[in-house]
Amino acid sequence: MDQSVDDDRIRGLDAAHRAALEFLGSLDDRPVWPRATLAEMLDAFGGPLPAEGMDPEEVIGEIVSRADPGLVAIPGGRFFGFVIGGTHPAALAADWLVSAWDQNSGSALLTPTTVALERIAGRWMLDILGLPDDASVGFVTGGQMANFTCLATARNAVLARVGWNLSEKGLHGSPQMRFVVGADRHGSIDRAARFLGIGRTGITAVESDAQGRMRPDALDSVLADGSGPTIVCLQAGEVHTGAFDDFAALIPIAHRHGAWVHVDGAFGLWAAASESLQPLTAGMSDADSWATDAHKTLNVPYDCGMAIVRDPADSIAAFRTGGDYLIYTSLDPWDVTPELSRRARGVPAWAAMRSLGRDGISNLIDRLHENAVAMAEGLTTIDGIRILNDVDYTQVMFCLDSDEATRRLCEAVLVEGTAAMTGAEWRGRAALRCSMSSWATTRDDIDRTVGAIRTLVSR
Repeated sequence: MDQSVDDDRIRGLDAAHRAALEFLGSLDDRPVWPRATLAEMLDAFGGPLPAEGMDPEEVIGEIVSRADPGLVAIPGGRFFGFVIGGTHPAALAADWLVSAWDQNSGSALLTPTTVALERIAGRWMLDILGLPDDASVGFVTGGQMANFTCLATARNAVLARVGWNLSEKGLHGSPQMRFVVGADRHGSIDRAARFLGIGRTGITAVESDAQGRMRPDALDSVLADGSGPTIVCLQAGEVHTGAFDDFAALIPIAHRHGAWVHVDGAFGLWAAASESLQPLTAGMSDADSWATDAHKTLNVPYDCGMAIVRDPADSIAAFRTGGDYLIYTSLDPWDVTPELSRRARGVPAWAAMRSLGRDGISNLIDRLHENAVAMAEGLTTIDGIRILNDVDYTQVMFCLDSDEATRRLCEAVLVEGTAAMTGAEWRGRAALRCSMSSWATTRDDIDRTVGAIRTLVSR
């Protein structure tokens, strides 16, 4: 190899390593929310592409010198917006290796090391979550694509049950499907349905209770009022309240009516790894597919979702590809997801689980819940704040006396910079939501956040 190429790699990686450590070292003191707008960052990096190139080390230096105002302190302990975990150290280091190895991980024959790491990561996950040990696990980009992948498999399977070969005939003229969801499902379910050719009028929403859990009696009534190929979507962790559907009651009802049951467990699926929280997921393993997002609760880098299907044959029927130049084994990664070429995104998941161990994963889940409880308890000591949900898992939702005051507080929290929380609407009221998703959050982070909110409210 040309020595200059090798030198370019070393200098570029050294520069990136130094910059990464500097950024991570700044997390405790930097504002959590970005301090620049998209327009400002476009100005910082924009302009015509220069005619002359630049040394890799200088490229990294240019990125670093301009990037800081637009970076979010997501890897720190006080980012509570959306449902986004920080990156676990072992997962971060493994992710660097994934980029350096540059393995195209669609084929088991082509890249056996990374495919083996992903397959073992999948087996470990099935084991700790109590899911069928022979289920297929497809590593996709995130929760959205995990839901899409599982639901595409479900669509293929329920149509096949009534004699319709989707691969041969397509959707045109196919039997009418019933797509049944909870009233408080996540938007990624509707979006996945749209990708699959199911519009809003083809979605049936089932009533939910005060915490957002699907009502079993309502599901039974909906399913009894019709027939045909049916998919029912349940939820492990409502995105605002953290509530879990009653799987032990709902799944038998759905199966009695011949439905495929899918569980959207983007962040909630991992409750099954905790002995104390496992009751939230009772009966969940009886579903037909499950989706989760490892960058949330497992704290691996983007992008790493998992699409899990009980019977791998259903996955293969939906996704196995063609191509005379491709080489197949009995089960390749491209057999269970829509992708062919992709990075080895499951390797950081293996690294995180190996670093934590079974006990460490359980302790991580317990700590996220304990942090949520501590945050709720701290917030209730502030005059005017009311907690809106039962803090059964990792979500805390709260409000002030009026919607206007709640929205002002939401804006003020982001400007003040100690922590990041995002706004929501719940049962017609404005709210703030706080998601405990990061391994890095400490009790000090919670105390600092509560103190900052107390000061903002007092103003």
